[in-house]
Amino acid sequence: MKPLTDLQALLEGLEPVLDPHPYAYARLDMLTETLCEIAFATFREEEGVSIIALLDDLETLGLEPIHICRRITLSVHSALEAVGLTASIAQALSERGISANVVAALHHDHVFVAEDRARDALEVLQALSRAARS
Repeated sequence: MKPLTDLQALLEGLEPVLDPHPYAYARLDMLTETLCEIAFATFREEEGVSIIALLDDLETLGLEPIHICRRITLSVHSALEAVGLTASIAQALSERGISANVVAALHHDHVFVAEDRARDALEVLQALSRAARS
């Protein structure tokens, strides 16, 4: 299926899915093969390497979790050049006081939210999609 760029179509087809497992961010000095295997995502920044991975995996490796969160995957196949999806999601979540960290990948967007607000965030995204369809 071709990735979507139309904001209306993206919102209609969000189909958010809440991962049942907690994730966390952690700080690394360097990226090893083991860390690459457990990483959901990594980022190289001036200050060092940031990793997002399952909380259990980070703890098993003795890494200190910095921000524990849950991942909501937007099942819609969004194009990287699509305009407005992240802004629409952020606005809807911010209206409920929910912080969101969005990571865009080639096929889907992933929204990381505080663990204690994950169900609320899922409901907000489901409502956003329903509203777009009506």
